[in-house]
Order: sequence, then C-alpha cells, then structure tokens
Amino acid sequence: MTLPSAILVSGVTILILAAIFRPLETCFPAKKQRLFRPEWLTDFAFLLGQYLLWTGLVFALIAGFGNWLGSIIPSSFRTAVAAQPIWLQILELIVLSDVLIYWGHRLQHRVSFLWRFHAVHHSAEHLDWLASHREHPLDTLYTVTIINLPAFILGFPLEMLAGFFAFRGLWAVYIHSNVRLPLGPLRVLIGAPELHHWHHDRDRDAGNYANLSPLMDVIFGTYRHPGHEPEAFGIKEPISRSYLGQLWHPFHRRRM
Repeated sequence: MTLPSAILVSGVTILILAAIFRPLETCFPAKKQRLFRPEWLTDFAFLLGQYLLWTGLVFALIAGFGNWLGSIIPSSFRTAVAAQPIWLQILELIVLSDVLIYWGHRLQHRVSFLWRFHAVHHSAEHLDWLASHREHPLDTLYTVTIINLPAFILGFPLEMLAGFFAFRGLWAVYIHSNVRLPLGPLRVLIGAPELHHWHHDRDRDAGNYANLSPLMDVIFGTYRHPGHEPEAFGIKEPISRSYLGQLWHPFHRRRM
C-alpha cells in the first residue's frame, strides 16, 4: 500500500470511529466530559502514530512470526482443525485467545518490565474512544502477538485473521469509550465499558483483565463491578504527558 493510500484508509477509519462513538458518548455518557478534554492532543498523536506508522510495522513483524510458526506446526494438525465445523473453529479461536490475553494482560500488571510499556496506556486520565489508542507500539506488538497466537497455531487464513483483528480492535475502542449502557446481567458474558473503566482505576491491581468476555475474570477471581465509575483514572507513578515523552518512558533510566 502506498503512503497516500495508507493516509486515505487511516483518515476514513478515524472518521468511521468518530461517527460511531461520538454519538454514543454524547447520548450515553459514563462521565460528563468535554469534547476537547485535557490531553486530547496527546491521544490524537497516538491515534495518528498507530494508524500511519506503527500498525504497519507491527503487522509486518507479526506476519513474519506467523510464517515461522506455520513452518514448524505439523500440516496434519492444521488439516484436522480445518476439517472441523467453522462455528467450532471460531469458538476455539475466541476461547483460546481470551485465555491467553487474560494471563498476558495480568503479567503486564505484575511484571515490572512489561508494566513499563503498559503504563503508557494506563497513564490516560480521561477515557473515551480516542484514549483507547494511547498505547506504546512495543506494548501493541506484545498484545497483538498473544491475541493472534491461537490463530497462527490453528492455521486460520489471513482473511479471517484480518476480520478477527478488526473486530477486536473495534471492541477495544468500545470498552474504553465514555459510554455506559444498561446491559444488566449480560455484562458478565460480553463485557462493557463500565467494567474496563475499573481496570483503569489508579490501583494497578484493579482487576478486570479480560478482553472480550469477563468470564475469564469471574473464573480466576479478578472480576470487579462496584456499580459506579472510578473517581480517577491514571497511574500513581510520574510520567511525561507528551507523546514523545511517553514513547521514551519505558526506556527512561530510573533512580534506585
């Protein structure tokens, strides 16, 4: 894809996301929040960096990893997987991916080295659809690799992988959005922004690590739903509030 084409696709994607989530945030706000709230420019810089630069690089690395992994997986195994009903393949993909990303996400909060990168995402003090894009590119690489690992192992075609990735990306934007919808008991099965908002509480071990279904949190004892919004989002440690400063944050030498 040429640079002008990439810019056009990115621009259209941004407009579509804004057209979906801005009305939702206006009609069903979780918190009262201005359109141009503090640090919106930083999050917009992350959005542009993600769509114009980092996503292409991440996909290139992931594709290379997938090709290498495919060369060591027995073809008989992938043939057996492909022989299953498509609904069963999709179910396996979702469940395995959710289990892996749940534990991978918990590690991001427990392991100091991983937290250095993940803290950038949690530094957002205002959550909405735009803030969902605040993510260090190496943190993105880690997350995308784990999410797609089952798909690579099972041998899903690239077309299905692209659709799966697009759906999870849209879901990630949704659960970060400044939206509160009355889902009732369904929130335990399909998740909701109100659950992920508590994951962004200033407490680093706030829980709600699941990606698609909160059942992972229910099963492993990290489900949290106080019934109201957290008082504050963000992290307790100092961090630059600028885009470039946050990209450098994981590599900043800390005083002992």
